[in-house]
Amino acid sequence: MEDGTLDTNGTDTGLRPQSLVLTFFGNHVLEQGDVGVYSGSIIDVLGRVGTGEQAVRSTLTRMVNRGLLRRQREGRRMFFGLTPTAQDVLRDGGRRIWDEGAVNEDWDGTWTLLGFSLPESWQRQRHDLRSRLTWSGFGALYSGLWIAPGHADVRGIVSELGLDAHVKVFHARADDFTDVGMMIRESWDLETLAARYVAFDERWNAVEVASGDPLATRLRLVAEWLRVIRDDPRLPVQHLPPEWPARPAQETFRRIAEQTAGPARLAARAVLETTPLRM
Repeated sequence: MEDGTLDTNGTDTGLRPQSLVLTFFGNHVLEQGDVGVYSGSIIDVLGRVGTGEQAVRSTLTRMVNRGLLRRQREGRRMFFGLTPTAQDVLRDGGRRIWDEGAVNEDWDGTWTLLGFSLPESWQRQRHDLRSRLTWSGFGALYSGLWIAPGHADVRGIVSELGLDAHVKVFHARADDFTDVGMMIRESWDLETLAARYVAFDERWNAVEVASGDPLATRLRLVAEWLRVIRDDPRLPVQHLPPEWPARPAQETFRRIAEQTAGPARLAARAVLETTPLRM
């Protein structure tokens, strides 16, 4: 089991080293192109959020084995860079965080319906499909019928998993007699999602940003926010309960993200040692 990270009070935040490594690369490495980061730099950065050296090293090795990172030796030093797969993951996460946001006010009334039927023995494929659908904003209307607001393009997901022959996708509107609010409550766990937004907002409103390490603060902030929104399907706000807590939580996130952007960038430049990656 991977070690978690600790906040400034010594409390386990539940963030795992892989999530933090990806967040770190997404914030400070992705836009530099094909570069590798010295392992010592990564150990330094994650050490600021309470992750031990051994946990970082074992996480880097696992991420190489999973096809998320590639490594390159320069003398006695090891450098790690993003694979194309990891770059796609980070750009998708960046769109979710910075472009789309957590509040859907521009829903056009359409839904994407995805039906699938897999052999009983395909447990791994079923798990992978459900995980990817959840990340893409789908909820289970029925066991083999999933639904997402808007026009969700899942062709890439289905093809990547090799399930083209087992999946059917439709785009439609709900009939007038369908209670959309009830359908949403039945297909998504709104109570749990709302509680995550409330907890995030309360936690980060209590953080003294000015007195902390900006690099560590921003790393925790973005990783925690991504953990909250990754299971949020961005449901149409007009069909959600009044005073939906995503909006104030998002305002808190963006305020602290803006406060830490410049200082964290300067701190990263001071600690990062990089090298171009060979093809």
